[in-house]
Amino acid sequence: MKHTNTIVNIILAVSIVVLYILHFCGKDSCPSGNVKSSKAAAVSDQMPIAYINIDSLLLNYTYSKDLNEVLIRKRENAQATLTQKARQLDGEMREFQRKHENNAFLSEQSFKSQQAALVKKQQDLQALEENLTQQLVKEQQKMNEQLRDSIYKFLRTYNKDKKYQMIISNTMNDNIMLAEPIYNITEDVVKALNSTYKKSDD
Repeated sequence: MKHTNTIVNIILAVSIVVLYILHFCGKDSCPSGNVKSSKAAAVSDQMPIAYINIDSLLLNYTYSKDLNEVLIRKRENAQATLTQKARQLDGEMREFQRKHENNAFLSEQSFKSQQAALVKKQQDLQALEENLTQQLVKEQQKMNEQLRDSIYKFLRTYNKDKKYQMIISNTMNDNIMLAEPIYNITEDVVKALNSTYKKSDD
């Protein structure tokens, strides 16, 4: 009889605990005991980080495309200048060779003078090529800095509302091998960047 009373008391105690949980514990605040539901919670309460695919950003950011077009034009102009001067020098060298083969020089001094002039022009052309190459490298570095600064400046403003603790750059999956799409903010950033860039041009 005493043993039966103990069992009844245990059942009553368990019932009281269950009733307490059902009555005082809300649907959202109580643990469900379902491990799979934690994934849904993780999506709704995602980590305060995001990443940007730099390749995609540079490919679609209007300012980046404009800077790239400017650099391409400068390269083409430099190449056109070098090609024109190289063709002119090649023609003069061919003419010099023809005169030399036909003994058309009036004197040895005239031959050496024209030969020295051609050597000087060849050296000047090489120096011009090196100078133009250095200018293009400096111009590209300058444009890269301008592009980088525009992105960083935008992200500081952009993140005032988003409040990410960290925004990571990703290039060809070098930095991030696997991530949920929810952390990829590239498209959103590109749209906002282009919108800002267009406004600055008005």
